[in-house]
Amino acid sequence: MFPLVNAAVGGTELPPYLQCVPYAREVTGIDIYGDAYTWWEQADGRFARGSTPRVGAVMAFMPHRKMRLGHVAAVSRVIDSRTILLDHANWSPVDGRRGQIERNVKAIDVSPNNDWSEVRVWYDPLQGLGVTPWPVQGFIYPDGKPRAQPRQRFAQAAPPQPTREEPSKTFLAAFSSGPVAQAPRQAVARSQPRIAYADATPLAPQRQTTRGHADRRGGDVVERAVALYD
Repeated sequence: MFPLVNAAVGGTELPPYLQCVPYAREVTGIDIYGDAYTWWEQADGRFARGSTPRVGAVMAFMPHRKMRLGHVAAVSRVIDSRTILLDHANWSPVDGRRGQIERNVKAIDVSPNNDWSEVRVWYDPLQGLGVTPWPVQGFIYPDGKPRAQPRQRFAQAAPPQPTREEPSKTFLAAFSSGPVAQAPRQAVARSQPRIAYADATPLAPQRQTTRGHADRRGGDVVERAVALYD
């Protein structure tokens, strides 16, 4: 949904329905505010401008006749050198209502030099092109350069990079109070103790002795057991 516009601009109270400016800004990403007729000058130095229609560009209309604030529309498709399709809002009254969104409606270049300085645009009540040739300032391209299909930018994202086999040292260091010498998987791969439990030589059975000798032999057994796993 798009917000309803009911703000005083240039001393004129705008009617409480969707205007062309917020819609064009939303679908193209061209971050310009203010009346439509000011977009062309505001874009100077911020966005590339030209007289060639391109998908994702904004067509900036001059004020003309009763259209005192101008108009902006997004180019959705280029058919040929004199025909394009537009997405825009608040152009035709649809079912008797203003502020309606029209998608993929035709506009044709009727300028003598094929420079898109004058166009006729689809008008819903006529179910055909309007008869008025509307003056156009030109096209504003998003992000300073032409960008095709701006609303599909997520689908055009770069493919993901292969995952790492081991976490980076920087990543590990974030969870450690000290420097990390190697990844955990490398630590597990280190050599086992020099004497494996299965290879240890069993202790020889001991005979019963006197208490004194038992204490001494008991100490020897402990020492031998410790030596096995040292």
